[in-house]
Amino acid sequence: MTQTHDIRLPSGHHPDVDQDEEWFEVVAGGDRRRLRIHDYEQIFSIPGLYEQLIDGELRCRSPRTMATVLATLLDSEGEQMANLTVLDFAAGNGMMGEELAARGVESLTGVDNIVEAADAAQRDRPGLYRHYVVADLTDMAPDVRRRLEDERFNCLTLVAALSFDEVPPRAFAEAFNLVSDGGWIAFNVKRDLLQDQDEGGIGELVTRMVQEGVMEQRASVRYRHRLSVKGDPIYYVALMGRKRAQLPLDWIAGD
Repeated sequence: MTQTHDIRLPSGHHPDVDQDEEWFEVVAGGDRRRLRIHDYEQIFSIPGLYEQLIDGELRCRSPRTMATVLATLLDSEGEQMANLTVLDFAAGNGMMGEELAARGVESLTGVDNIVEAADAAQRDRPGLYRHYVVADLTDMAPDVRRRLEDERFNCLTLVAALSFDEVPPRAFAEAFNLVSDGGWIAFNVKRDLLQDQDEGGIGELVTRMVQEGVMEQRASVRYRHRLSVKGDPIYYVALMGRKRAQLPLDWIAGD
């Protein structure tokens, strides 16, 4: 992105906030606006802002790291990225898809529940995705389900969207179940939340998936996801493996 925005992060005298409440200020249309980092609809609507904030100011490593770990894992298995048919879930404006394409993936379908994300992907990376579907996977219309099932995905990628219920567990399970048995699953979770085994949490769900054979784990890599707005490192864990069975929806709290 060539456009440069006037971004200001909180100074030292501001109190610390949780990761999902972090904010910044940006001048847009002549006005200074305060946005949460998770205000994706508004951020994606401003060309170049997401990359400048997340990739530039906060030095996010997740798309690059996740794509590299997946490519390395496939190479160790004697498989090729070019043979993947990928469901890039919570695709945003295509940063993960771009990293996958750079490593040889040719068939990418993006899914997000935000219209602004689809618009930004088309604006910023036209032609990257074969299809980009705007849908809430917890409430899929029959035609959307058929359309996604017809793709016969053999890989799911989900980057930086599981940790704060941006993608709730039910939506993750629906996306997981769209992948063929034996296909690759690649997602990441904030390290602290992965270690938390409270009932109904993502850590407990992931542990159960592995223990009960729904996913055969092949890689677990701790890495720095990005910096906080105060400059502190935030660590995530990249988890990858093969799908071995459907994820029962009755495992999800509330279902």
